[in-house]
Amino acid sequence: MWQRYSEALRKHESKLMLVGVEPVVRVQRRIDTMQGRPKLAPLSYNESSTHSFDERSTQMNAPETALPGKHTGAPGQLYMAFELSDKKWLLVVSDEARGPSRYTVDAGDTRAVLDAIAKAKARCGLVGEVVVRSCYEAGRDGFWLHRWLLAQGIDNIVVDSASIEVNRRARRAKTDRLDGGKLLTMLVRYLGGERRVWSVVRVPTPEEEDARRAHRELEQLRHERTAHSNRVGSLLVLHNLRVKHVGGRDWGKWWARHGAELPAALRAGIEREMTRLVLVKGQIKTLEAQQGTEVATGLQPQVAQLSRMRGVELGWSWLRYQPESDLSRWFNQRFAHGGKRMRRIGIVALARRLAIALWRYLEHGVIPGGATLKSIAG
Repeated sequence: MWQRYSEALRKHESKLMLVGVEPVVRVQRRIDTMQGRPKLAPLSYNESSTHSFDERSTQMNAPETALPGKHTGAPGQLYMAFELSDKKWLLVVSDEARGPSRYTVDAGDTRAVLDAIAKAKARCGLVGEVVVRSCYEAGRDGFWLHRWLLAQGIDNIVVDSASIEVNRRARRAKTDRLDGGKLLTMLVRYLGGERRVWSVVRVPTPEEEDARRAHRELEQLRHERTAHSNRVGSLLVLHNLRVKHVGGRDWGKWWARHGAELPAALRAGIEREMTRLVLVKGQIKTLEAQQGTEVATGLQPQVAQLSRMRGVELGWSWLRYQPESDLSRWFNQRFAHGGKRMRRIGIVALARRLAIALWRYLEHGVIPGGATLKSIAG
């Protein structure tokens, strides 16, 4: 067997020499006398061939050689990504023909933002009317920055943070420098036609944003009500006192019987906590009555229409009026070709997903994937 292998190897090497290619790896045969069976010796490399091999590998792995002299951005345009924080903002700016420039400005300093854009234009050699496109993640700064950028002639988009793709194969480092660079790269991809790299938030008008304020305050008050109730219940359990509903209908009678069993300082603390709980409950009732009046008088037509529709009915209406949406496509692929039982199961699943999607739209302005909007007549 070894003789046939050696002959085939010599023939192969002779063919390589005929075409002017020197074999890189020469396999030698040796006999291990200790174990009595043939083994392959360690590989030996020709020095000159190894050098050329390493050089070719370096050229293949070099990122510059993937698309030499090419970039994916449009010529004459400037791309900018904001990494917002409480005290400082990081601006990553590039024309995609050069490496990105990074500028750090104080949070909210709009003059410094304009100066950074001017410096980036000069660095990239852009003169005259330059199209500037920017993006930032939706967060605590809200939408005032978006409106200000539009007023400066800058085409901006606000991105849903939860929709940004991440590498799930390894731990992802999170720094302003890396996040800003990633946002800039994804902005260029999005503008180049890759619409699925993230979800764009629909920016509400100032009036729509103000109309959401009561709903968000109501949610916060409900969380505070739960926190006060849990706090009182935890304090009572310290002395083996348990009540079914803290602040409920029978709370006054229960407290009159058992309040004296507690130490004076703890009793006073619970009474102050109950005062705050009563205040929060009163504010919740006021806001709920206000919302009910707005729905009844037609000030919230979308909420009124949704409140009259059941989940399944809402699902069928969504399939009828939003046939090109992602949810409708999902339903058609999974359930539309099945029997009546499968379609009933599917419409319930669609209604659940739709409820989550509509909540995200009402709460954060995130439009369900593929859905189309139109203004309300009147």
